[in-house]
Amino acid sequence: MGGMDKLEAVTGVGQDSILEVRVKLVDSEPEIWRRFELRGSLALSQVHQVLQAAFGWEDAHLHRFVTSDPFAPLRPVDGEIPEVPQWLPQQGCEEPGDKPEEDCSLDQLLALGHGEAFYEYDFGDSWLHRLELVSRRSVEEGTSPARLIDGARRGPLEDSGGLPGYEEIMDALDDPGHPDHAEHATWVADMTGSDEPFDPAFLDIADVNRTLAQLL
Repeated sequence: MGGMDKLEAVTGVGQDSILEVRVKLVDSEPEIWRRFELRGSLALSQVHQVLQAAFGWEDAHLHRFVTSDPFAPLRPVDGEIPEVPQWLPQQGCEEPGDKPEEDCSLDQLLALGHGEAFYEYDFGDSWLHRLELVSRRSVEEGTSPARLIDGARRGPLEDSGGLPGYEEIMDALDDPGHPDHAEHATWVADMTGSDEPFDPAFLDIADVNRTLAQLL
């Protein structure tokens, strides 16, 4: 019995469905979020690709999926630190609680997490995304495996120091009199490859969907 078959027996997930899933970047303010229609049968390795494309990440760092708050181990319960199982690329599985993301579907992960899950990208900057199951429906012929249907704001820039660092950069860009304005403006231009003014509120849903159509 393969990895997904074993999880199917545990979670009761079987027939494929279209899942409406809302994903937000935890603690972002204003909130950075996306709403998708995704096939529940997508392997987590494919969901990783979807999230990278939708938030504008460059797949330059490590990532993992978990079914609950990944930082809960920092808050011991009854003096003990609970283990949190995590799903990683197969080649990155080294610890007893590590599971191959290729062997778990989105539907199975959300079933294990009772309708929610978390995706952490870049363990240094720690971009934490919360996935919430909104609804499900039957798969219809010709349904795309992944489609972005709504969202707000572009994803932060890579290597910007997590949300505090990104917000600091945005504050400096908004204020020409800020002592770090010129330095941050140059850095942003280098990161984006463009001298055009950087708009953190911009999100091109059609462009994301064109990318998703090529990925899956």
